[in-house]
Amino acid sequence: MSDQSQVAQVFLEESIRAFASMKKLADQAFAQAADEHFYQTLDEESNSLEVLIKHMHGNMLSRWIDFLTSDGEKETRERDNEFESSHFTREELISLWEAGWKVLFDALNALTPDDVLSIVHIRDQELTVIQAIQRQVSHYGYHVGQIVFLSKHWANTGWKTLSIARGQSKTFKPS
Repeated sequence: MSDQSQVAQVFLEESIRAFASMKKLADQAFAQAADEHFYQTLDEESNSLEVLIKHMHGNMLSRWIDFLTSDGEKETRERDNEFESSHFTREELISLWEAGWKVLFDALNALTPDDVLSIVHIRDQELTVIQAIQRQVSHYGYHVGQIVFLSKHWANTGWKTLSIARGQSKTFKPS
């Protein structure tokens, strides 16, 4: 395997790891959110957990279905509807969440090192596969941060940290 192929393979593996880490954080945050918290917002301009799930689901389906062969903004996507309350049940929302991630991981796992410099399109913009993946790492990381923030806010004093607890840094010893 050439050096370039090795770097491409490491990039793909690290991208999958980064997405899996994001999903795990959000999954752990959702587990601490009460059902009613999925629909609450901090103010009129803020998104709820419901809206964030619907938006990420819509984005994932649009971006990752036929990733290498069709524009990442599918004509069938109704993005504006993703930001409307629909009051899906918690179970329905988690089902959408899981379905979106499945599409993403299926697409990434199908990629080979030879694909990373291929050109894909998002809204008619040409991007390399590397650029398109990095774009989504940034986008999903932003929204997962919002999910964790909201879940933590609603859980309040009942929140169980997802990382090193405050004041515990010195006791953390990496293995």
